[in-house]
Amino acid sequence: QVQLVESGGGLVQPGGSLRLSCAASGMFFSIYVMGWYRQAPGKQRELVASITSGGSVNQLTSVKGRFTISRDDAKNMVYLQMNSLKPEDTAVYYCNADGGAITGTEYWGQGTQVTVSS
Repeated sequence: QVQLVESGGGLVQPGGSLRLSCAASGMFFSIYVMGWYRQAPGKQRELVASITSGGSVNQLTSVKGRFTISRDDAKNMVYLQMNSLKPEDTAVYYCNADGGAITGTEYWGQGTQVTVSS
């Protein structure tokens, strides 16, 4: 079955960096748009960044210039490099795989907590 397993979350001070990783299995990885979403307490889940296998990126305006999404189709991995972290980046971050009209399927990871605090 399809699995998305996130890692790399944790506690970091403002201005610090973290790198999230998502390992995908059980799917034809390259046809999926891979994304990172986040959900802060009391707020709706929002798209942080997504990337197609062709390298097209969509990003939340507030993270442009600070976060970078990348993928390695040979390893079935997607990454989110987060720099210059701010307290408002604190949230549970979820890996997402969206097959769109090709597969009609969408999958989620279990989430990883990112806390930015001094």
